Amino acid sequence: MATTMHIPLSEYLETSYRPDREYVDGEVRERNVGKWEHARVQLLLAAWFHQHEREWGITGSTEQRIQVSPNRVRVPDLAFMPAGPQPDVLTEPPLLIIEILSPNDSYSDTQERARDYREMGVKTVWIIDPKTRTGRMCSGSEWTETKRLVVAGTPLYVELEEIFSQVQSQQ
Repeated sequence: MATTMHIPLSEYLETSYRPDREYVDGEVRERNVGKWEHARVQLLLAAWFHQHEREWGITGSTEQRIQVSPNRVRVPDLAFMPAGPQPDVLTEPPLLIIEILSPNDSYSDTQERARDYREMGVKTVWIIDPKTRTGRMCSGSEWTETKRLVVAGTPLYVELEEIFSQVQSQQ
């Protein structure tokens, strides 16, 4: 069962949690930590994008705090920004956010996080489900299921079949 605490944003930003937690309207929320397939997909995606950072002019991070509004800090699985130095807590919208579903993630929580990213100004959010080996891409308000995820107007993309071909199911 997830536990929650209420604290001021300043205290949250000065505190380290293991694993990190999100901050939503004064509430510190535990995140569902991924299991094997989640962690493997996250590693493979991070490696893919790292391999292309210089070519695509981006820099990325895993589990980076992003202040999406004055009262909310989210911690996506992966975030990609234009190349260059970044602050400890991102306050500018990344080019791309990737959320990888964990077995205990709910649809409503995932939609709430995606809405927060879009309201911040993130143009593209991908949600990847290791269980069903599918991906959904949101640009604007449109969600599209696809095997090739792209960020419109940029060279950023990934072929999900290639990523999932490197994941052995633990079932």
